[in-house]
Amino acid sequence: MTTMTDSSVREFKMPDVGEGLTEAEILTWYVKPGDTVTDGQVVCEVETAKAAVELPIPYDGVVSALHFPEGTTVDVGTSIIAVAVGGGAAAPAAAQGPAPAGEAAAGTAPEPAAAPAEAAGEPRKEGRQPVLVGYGVATSSTRRRPRKGAPAAGEPAAAPAVPNGRAPANGQAPAAPQRPLAKPPVRKLAKDLGVDLTTVVPSGPDGVITREDVHAAAAPAPAPAPAAEPAPAAPAAAASPAAVSYDTGRETRVPVKGVRKATAAAMVGSAFTAPHVTEFVTVDVTRTMKLVEELKQDRDFEGLRVNPLLLISKALLVAIRRNPEINASWDEANQEIVVKHYVNLGIAAATPRGLIVPNIKDAHSRTLPQLAASLGELVATAREGKTSPAAMQGGTVTITNVGVFGVDTGTPILNPGESAILAVGAIKLQPWVHKGKVKPRQVTTLALSFDHRLVDGELGSKVLADVAAILERPKRLLTWG
Repeated sequence: MTTMTDSSVREFKMPDVGEGLTEAEILTWYVKPGDTVTDGQVVCEVETAKAAVELPIPYDGVVSALHFPEGTTVDVGTSIIAVAVGGGAAAPAAAQGPAPAGEAAAGTAPEPAAAPAEAAGEPRKEGRQPVLVGYGVATSSTRRRPRKGAPAAGEPAAAPAVPNGRAPANGQAPAAPQRPLAKPPVRKLAKDLGVDLTTVVPSGPDGVITREDVHAAAAPAPAPAPAAEPAPAAPAAAASPAAVSYDTGRETRVPVKGVRKATAAAMVGSAFTAPHVTEFVTVDVTRTMKLVEELKQDRDFEGLRVNPLLLISKALLVAIRRNPEINASWDEANQEIVVKHYVNLGIAAATPRGLIVPNIKDAHSRTLPQLAASLGELVATAREGKTSPAAMQGGTVTITNVGVFGVDTGTPILNPGESAILAVGAIKLQPWVHKGKVKPRQVTTLALSFDHRLVDGELGSKVLADVAAILERPKRLLTWG
């Protein structure tokens, strides 16, 4: 993580704050050159493909330089800040703040000046190091464009056209083209044969055109030798796409990066890798809503977040215990189904940076009050944007609650590496047949998507039916759970 560049300055490199991450974007710097920092002090916040993370500095010292400005995406392992430690600390190299993107990082030796031949535009000789992007601009000589009509330096001036192949005696172009020299009989012959004397090459003395010259000009040109068939032309290179234009007054373009970019890639990969099947069931959850109100008054749940999602989560955990094969993943490399004997329950959460899916580790072993506490902590952390990458790794099954947006249901896409995801729709008061009579009841629709490679229709239907049965009669939690 750290390297010694000299006896007093240490470079702090961008760490891999998750498993296998390759880059992170610097969101906010909390320090500037000249500030004193201590071991463990947070110096910046970065956003990875999974979450926003605060980075602490691992030693004491004075900030010497910030190598990248806010908003820059930096590869893991690249130095982002220099800190002078010890008594021989050097003065900050850039007191005005981080260098703009594209400039050399502080402490990087500048590239040697280009050789004269290279500066003049000659190609770089083999074995020399090229100028790297972000480490300065390649030096080159400045050349002035020649004026229109004037020959470029070093190019010979074009010679004036010479009629009849005769050069002017004094080296200057004549004021007007001269009349071809020929005797009257020769002119009549040229007229009869339709020969333009200005096109005839003279062979007589002093440039006089002879009869032979006229006959030679009138003779048909020899047929050219048959040329080989030209090779089929290579297909023209595809034209580069034109720059996309849009109405800046009525359109806004948002760069896709960080969490949103990772989510998009994961969803595309999941949708086109795992064969999705979605099943639906509409269920009367009136009794579940009554139990939610009762638990809010229970002393064991004092200070905890109690809502329908809590009982839906518990119902899914019970259904998984009754049908453990649903809690699995597909190992493509080894062509195996990996059944998990633990449940890391993911909860999809919408945040300003995009959709994230943190999970509750070992949710299957938690009591209902413990599950309520974990759900409350998960939601609060996600809203603050402080969810750690570790909290989003290792999920086995997910719940997405689209009902909070007033949506009845949906067909959710699997979280990569998981075999099932449950979507919960809005709970609404609807007419429902209850005990033979139509009554207003609290009703919702559940949708279960699963990977059909390892979950067949029977297994998926059993899990969804168990969840619906528990929500319809939540007392089953006492006998099934």
